[in-house]
Amino acid sequence: MTLHENGFEIFDAGVLTQLAKHVSLELSRNCTVARPGIRNTDKKFASVYKLAHSKYMTQLAAHLLGRKAHLVRAILFNKSASNNWAVPWHQDKTVSVSQQFFMKGWRSWSIKEGVHHVQPSIDVLNQMDTLRLHLNDTDRKNGCLKVIPASHQLGLLSVGAIKTCVEKQSAFNCEMSTGGLLAMRPHLLHCSEKLLSPSKRSVVHSEYSCFELPKGIFWA
Repeated sequence: MTLHENGFEIFDAGVLTQLAKHVSLELSRNCTVARPGIRNTDKKFASVYKLAHSKYMTQLAAHLLGRKAHLVRAILFNKSASNNWAVPWHQDKTVSVSQQFFMKGWRSWSIKEGVHHVQPSIDVLNQMDTLRLHLNDTDRKNGCLKVIPASHQLGLLSVGAIKTCVEKQSAFNCEMSTGGLLAMRPHLLHCSEKLLSPSKRSVVHSEYSCFELPKGIFWA
């Protein structure tokens, strides 16, 4: 399954296994493994910065997008027995930038943890990819990501359209091993269920884009 056709692609990237272990170790030392999510993780942890800017990750992002890509943001998602939640079917539609500005098609501005977030136009999302590194083995029992293949080709969907799409199309379970990498378009329909076993599911979610922002504006 390729990113262009299906909106996602799985890489059993053994080269990243060691980096995944380094990230897990640093997070555990800083007592952050109990937190359900951490934004701007690359700015807070050296191991995540090293991962997100590693040659493998940046070259893969550029290869998938067709030209040089920049890191947009990095987030840690940590699902555990003490932080067990389900995420309904949705599309990732927002990006974070250094300041608010006007551009046609960009809307729904908000501020989260002091950072400007906005929903860009669909052409911007088509110039982005997300690389999700799994810090532990992940399957259906510990809430692996579920996706609707090729749903990114439907554009930005309303709540009703998402419901219809999910009812009509079969979902794919993205079961991964430690160090495995899932590449996906941000607006691919995806969800995850609660843990069904006393384990955990930790993922470093890094977004890259080849879209050039207006002069003086930077990815946050």
